[in-house]
Parts: sequence; structure tokens; C-alpha cells
Amino acid sequence: MSTEVVTKALVRTVKVQGRTAALITLDNGLDHTKPNTFGPGGLASLDEAITAAQALEPAFIAITGKPYIFSVGADITGMPTIASREQAVELGRYGHRVFNRLRESTIPTFAFVNGVAMGGGLEVALHCHYRTLSGGAGALALPEVSLGLVPAWGGTQLLPNLIGIAPAAQVIIQNPLTQKTLRPPQARELGIADVLLEPADFLERSLEWAAGVVAGEVTVERPEIDRDMWDGVLYFAKMQLDERLHGAVASAEKALELLALAKDADFAAGTAAEDEALGDLVTGPQLRNSLYAFDLVQRRAKRPAGAPDKALARDVSKVGVVGAGLMAGQMALLFARRLEVPVVLTDLDQDRVDKGVAYVHGEIDKLHGKGRIDEGTAAKLRGLVSGSVDKAAFADADFVIEAVFEDLGVKKQVFAELEKIVSPEAVLATNTSSLSVTEMAADLEHPERVVGFHFFNPVSVMPLVEIIRAGKTDDPALATAFAVGKQLRKSCVLVKDAPSFVVNRLLTRFLGEIYAAIDAGTPVEVANTALDPLGLPMRPLALLTMVGPAVALHVSKTMHAAFPDRFGVSENLGRIVESGKPLTDRDGNVDESVVALLKVGDAPLTAEQVRDRALDAIADEVRTMLADGVVADAKDIDLCLILGAGWPFHLGGITPYLAATGRR
Repeated sequence: MSTEVVTKALVRTVKVQGRTAALITLDNGLDHTKPNTFGPGGLASLDEAITAAQALEPAFIAITGKPYIFSVGADITGMPTIASREQAVELGRYGHRVFNRLRESTIPTFAFVNGVAMGGGLEVALHCHYRTLSGGAGALALPEVSLGLVPAWGGTQLLPNLIGIAPAAQVIIQNPLTQKTLRPPQARELGIADVLLEPADFLERSLEWAAGVVAGEVTVERPEIDRDMWDGVLYFAKMQLDERLHGAVASAEKALELLALAKDADFAAGTAAEDEALGDLVTGPQLRNSLYAFDLVQRRAKRPAGAPDKALARDVSKVGVVGAGLMAGQMALLFARRLEVPVVLTDLDQDRVDKGVAYVHGEIDKLHGKGRIDEGTAAKLRGLVSGSVDKAAFADADFVIEAVFEDLGVKKQVFAELEKIVSPEAVLATNTSSLSVTEMAADLEHPERVVGFHFFNPVSVMPLVEIIRAGKTDDPALATAFAVGKQLRKSCVLVKDAPSFVVNRLLTRFLGEIYAAIDAGTPVEVANTALDPLGLPMRPLALLTMVGPAVALHVSKTMHAAFPDRFGVSENLGRIVESGKPLTDRDGNVDESVVALLKVGDAPLTAEQVRDRALDAIADEVRTMLADGVVADAKDIDLCLILGAGWPFHLGGITPYLAATGRR
């Protein structure tokens, strides 16, 4: 039984500059939080609308969306109901038949992209002869590869022949794998849209522009596509994919094949290949895995399990950040941008404070220079961020977060000082990555307002915040933390106050097996590449380099102290820290001078043995964490690793993957 919420295509005539135009509006009858999609019913409605529009014999036909939304493409909620490869292929053909009517129309066709355009929504616009784009559109993307699919309604054939193979490969393959979308100015610069218009009167200006095109008063120029570099671009794209994903993501490989075909194949052959690719991918496991991960990110992340009633949250009109280092500066900038309230940093001396504030102001200048914010916004943000060596500057702050050295004694001292300054209702938050929040608050007069608020680095990019309820944290403090996290546009997961919480705990257990394998005599390259078949976003030793060997060693010691039977401390990790150099760079290149410092055994493991031990260790730790109630549900562990560690969509969540491989 179909569960499709049908997006209807509604036709009306519009008079513009003495001409009659047919305007098709996509609208599912719901508000912008329920975007337009294309299922079989929606495609049928669009098909009928095109027929009706053509029958009017207008000067041109235009398609647009409801407020804030153009269309987000195929109705992916219906994907699991596709029972066979043949059904999937037919869905591809159906979309092609309908969309292609716009492309082959003898009447000029226009897409007025007024809002978010994703997947098939962007593809239907690509089929139109011309495209206008609102500067207020939320985002544009072809995200299918991240969902285990490919753009299968013409996107792989139309886009490279519109904007060129290099930017098309970026939009179709690289952007989805890094969860990136295009902003309107970027889409216009690439040539996806012919003109960028202000949102306030977007429809009126679009109609006028279209009328000008039809009348010959507006000339649309598009660059000639360079086909000489086509094969070379795809060769290097393939090399990059192999280096990063090692052939593990079927949708990315299919997308490369289709982009190669787009160079010389006629449109019918190219779209037929898209249909066949859709049939292959819809019936494969990676789509199911990706849809599970997508659902977690889109639904569970927006309704955090265990979060108190949001009505209990206190207003936050000023934020304090203790510390002025890099992490503190990143947090200060985020608080200022998203909350738009005063943010003050403090540190031990004026020089550190000045450097911290200068860093934030410098990042604001970069945002302005890149066109991300205008000068007025930049000036406002600079005015919101200040510094002081006196914690008395926090007296009227409602939310104060510490980002000082990862030492329990130091953090307890900071909180003891803060408690004498801030009001009893002010929330005291810690960005600790591994220490006990309960112990941190134990000696305070008001421990109930202390909460863990663990960001991931880089703060502006990583979407996860682990929110930790300490032993005496009350509901208002916790609700405030969740409210702040939402304002920061982060996905928040409630975590029990347990050593290293979720992400760092699992990564430490996982990396511990890599260290142990090297300690036993496994060649560094073998240990480092053992997990390549999974297509993880980063190899273990590159992850170690990013985290920092000293930080990793500190967390290892913390976990060993808490669970000595499961977490060891590698002496070789200590040697790496003493060397002052990482074992590899972030690209995974091994530093042989550091390898020479290691003391290893004579019992090397194979890559398969390393992989099995690492995955078995993670499975064991997941079981223990669930038994101890570290999170409300296994789905929260999955969500944390997807958002905090980049666990790939094509594998689904970590717990379903472990189950599928017989480890749960």
C-alpha cells in the first residue's frame, strides 16, 4: 500500500509583458517542513500538468515550488517498498519520460528555483531550457551518492554537459560524500542557474526575465564544454575515490561510470544507463544501510531521546568561555554567530586573551572575505566577542563553558571560581572529552547546574554535541544545554556520565587494537590499511594524527584507569608522543624516522586479523555500553559515530553493521 504524500503540480496562467505564460507550482499541501517530493503520484501529476500547460499554447512554461521549497526529489520513504530490480528500473524510466517532456518541449521551459532543490528536484530543473534561482534558496544538491544511489533522472548526463565534467563530478560525487551542498551564489557561479535573483520579489522578476528571454531581449550565454580534459578529470577522480574509499561505495563507482558515458553518449543511451544503475543499486544492501543512517540524522537527531521538556530551558543572553585557545575561539565564534549574544573569553593573561579574540575576529574577516556574511553582520559579530583576564566578566552570563587543559583538578578549580561569580541559575558547562562531569561538580554548592557539553573538532564543521548528565544535573540545566545545542544547529545526544562518553570511548578501543597490532610486530602499513575494505573516511593513523598523539595517549590512560581489562596503554604511543612527531601525516604517509623509535614484538598479524580484532573490540564495547545504559538506545551510538566520527552512510549504523557481520 502506497504511503506517498503526493506533490501536486498545479497549473495557472500568468500575464507578463503582454504574453500569457503557464506556471506549474509544485505543492504537497504541507508547510515547508514537509518538502515536495516525486513519487509515482507526484510524477503522474506533473505529467498531467505539462499536458495541460502545453494545451494552453503559452509563450513559455515555468515550474516553481511552494514557499521555501522547490523539490527535494524522489520520495525516498518509498524506496524500501520497491520489491524488485524491474520495479526500480521502471521508476527510473517513468521519471525520465515525464522530465524529458520539459527538455524536448517546443515551447520554451523555465525552472524558477525558489527554494531548496535536491536530487530529482534539481534534475527536473536541469531538464528545463532555462533556470532562475532565488538568493534565498536554502541549498542545492544532488545527494544521491551518499544514500547509496546515483542521480538517476538525468543528472549524470545533463549536469556535466551544462557546467563541465570537473564541477559536475564535485557536485555528484565529492559533495555528497562530504555532506556538502551548494549555496545559491555557488550554484550560479558554476552555471547551474542562468541568473540569481533576490528572494523578495523572486517570482515577479523570474517571470519578467523569462519574458525577456522569449522576446529575444535577454541573451543567455553558456560556456563551451571542454571535452579534451573529460577522461583525465575522471581518472583523477577515480584515483581520489580509491585512495579514500578503496572501492567500498558502489554508488560512487556507478556515478563515475555514468559521468564517463555522458561525454559522448546520446541522451537516450545515457538515461537508459541511469535506469539500469538505479535497478542495481536499489536492490543492493548499501541503499538500505544509507536510508537507516539518513533516517537517524534527519529524525532521531532532531528528537533527542531523554531530553527534558524544552519549556524548562532558561534564556541565554550572554555566554562565557573559559580559555582562549583554538578550541575556545572556535566555540566563541559559533556562539556569537548562532545565538547572536555577547560572548566573552577569559584566560590567565592579557596576551592569551588578545590572541584568542584576534583569532575570532580573524575568522569573522575570513567569512566576510568569502562572501559568507556581509560587512554589517561581520561588524556585529566583532562587537559581540570580547575578552578579559577577570572572570568577573561572567557575572551576568547565563551559560559558561570551560575549555581549559584536560585535567580534573584544573577544571574543578575553574568551576569553584566561577560559582562565586555567576548567578545560581547560570549553567556551567564543560567541554571535557573524557573526564567525569560528576566529579568535576562534586565540591560545588550548586552541582545541579553543571552539564557536559562536548564539541568535536573542528567545532564549526562537526555536527555532534554529546550532552552529559552528571550525577546531580537538574532538568532545567539539561534542557538549557539542549536548547543551546539546537540554536547552534548541532545534533545533540544525551549521554550518561561515563569515561570518554561515546565517540572517544569507541575510537579509543578501536585504535587500541591498531596500536596493539603494531606493538606485536605488524608492519605499520598493514595495520593502518587493515580497515580499508570498509571505506572509512580516514585511516586509523591519520585519525591519530588529527586527534594528536598526546591527546590520544591521555584518553588511553583515562580509559585504562577506568577499564584496565579492556583498554591498554601502548608504550609505543608514548614513544610517538616523546618524539614530538606523528607516526603518519594526515594523508597517511608514514614517517620512517618515528617508526625506527618503536619497539615491536615478533608476532605480526595479517590485515584480516587486525580488522577482525578491531571490529570485535568495538562490538564488545558497544555491548558493554548498552548494558551500562550509557545511551538510551543502540541508535544513539549509531548516531554519535555517524555525526562525531564520520561512520559512513553506506555501512548504515555501527550496530547494524556489527550485527550483519555476526558480531552482535
